[in-house]
Amino acid sequence: MNILDIGTDIIEVERIKNALSKRGDFLKKIFTQREIEMFEEKGNNPQTIAGNFAAKEAISKSLGLGIRGYNFKDIEVLRNSLGKPIVKTYNNLEQICIQYSVLEIKVSISHSENYAVANAITITM
Repeated sequence: MNILDIGTDIIEVERIKNALSKRGDFLKKIFTQREIEMFEEKGNNPQTIAGNFAAKEAISKSLGLGIRGYNFKDIEVLRNSLGKPIVKTYNNLEQICIQYSVLEIKVSISHSENYAVANAITITM
């Protein structure tokens, strides 16, 4: 196993609050239906949404691509029964991961009242 790259992102929770209030389609443009359902289960907490947004940015950086050749909805960040973030890839990003021989993408998310931060690491064969 090898590390392809790592990525980090931090976002102000206020930016997510603003996006949610100004753009009615924000969640649907950025997140999968399963992520939106998870947010609803957690009371649409802006810190949780900001954490997922930061995770998607960090994942894109850990692939060394930014958001090129795929879109945000090709990355899905859910939680296991213990609350650990689990990354799934779809569509174009799934194909990119196959080309790069990606075994797993790990992500860690944390937040305070004002900021959410995420770190990602992409592991290849």
